[in-house]
Amino acid sequence: MLVHLDLFNNELSGVLPPSIGNLGSLEELNLSINRISGELPAFIGNLTNLRSLLLLSNNFFGEFPAFIGNLQSLESLDIRECSFSGRIPLSLGNLTQLQWLVLASNNFLGELPASIGGLRSLERLDASSCNFSGPIPPSLGQMLSYNKIPYILTAVILSSNRFHGEIPTSIANLKGLQVLSLANNNLEGHIPSCFGDLTKLESLDLSNNWFSGQIPQQLTGLTFLEFFNVSHNNLTGPIPEENQFPTFDNNSFDGNSGLCGKPLFKECENSEAPANEDQIAGSKALFSGAFDWEIVLIGYAGGVVAGLVLGFNFSTGIVGWFLEKLGMLQKTRRKKRRRRN
Repeated sequence: MLVHLDLFNNELSGVLPPSIGNLGSLEELNLSINRISGELPAFIGNLTNLRSLLLLSNNFFGEFPAFIGNLQSLESLDIRECSFSGRIPLSLGNLTQLQWLVLASNNFLGELPASIGGLRSLERLDASSCNFSGPIPPSLGQMLSYNKIPYILTAVILSSNRFHGEIPTSIANLKGLQVLSLANNNLEGHIPSCFGDLTKLESLDLSNNWFSGQIPQQLTGLTFLEFFNVSHNNLTGPIPEENQFPTFDNNSFDGNSGLCGKPLFKECENSEAPANEDQIAGSKALFSGAFDWEIVLIGYAGGVVAGLVLGFNFSTGIVGWFLEKLGMLQKTRRKKRRRRN
């Protein structure tokens, strides 16, 4: 009885053979880093015992199929660096056992579906560089009916998309968040002061957006914060000086002509005071330039594929932070982005 099928990095090409659909006992299927093409065939939906489906870095195309919702035993799903398009199916929300979801570097259409709020076991979400548009779904932070969700979801990576509007304050409900990256989008408004409630946060990247107003003083309460980047926005006022903020270099604040105070050379006027509450949204500022960094993790244990592959799009500093903290191999690629009008 075949339980684990690992075809990782074998230069396979062509389409998947239908015989794979007969492997009903299969729990792990790793087809990563090949040249397999065509649409994802419907017989994959027959593999209802699958716990891990890794398809990253292939030539799949077409819409990501709705039958994925049949695979309700899935714990990890990685489809990064394929050429999937169309809308993410609402049936994705059926995967209540899913812990790792990596959608990065595809060409999806429209919004990230609100059904993602149904992923009650989710620990890490990477939906970076996917061409998503619209607002960030508030349902991402409205999982309070699942007692564990506010604490087990530790990483949300939504960078390098076309999300617009304000950050939903419901994200502050995710008390277990350690990594939050919303960089390289069209987000606007103020930085929510309720982010100060994310006390486990270690990395916060809001760079290359249109945020305005002041940096909330409440963020000084994030005593575990090791990486912070709000560069290339339209922020104003003094940079907070308490706790970990003096450890961030000036690159974290570049491209905000209205900011003042250390580590910048621009001194603040005496009349300027740190913000103690949410700021009213102001004007928008164009930004340019972005870095697209990717980290690929693949692990093996006892011949069983236990590898989970994550793609993260962070700015320069977070790569060093992530490598130091997790000891990961890195694969980086720099992309230039056009200035938004």
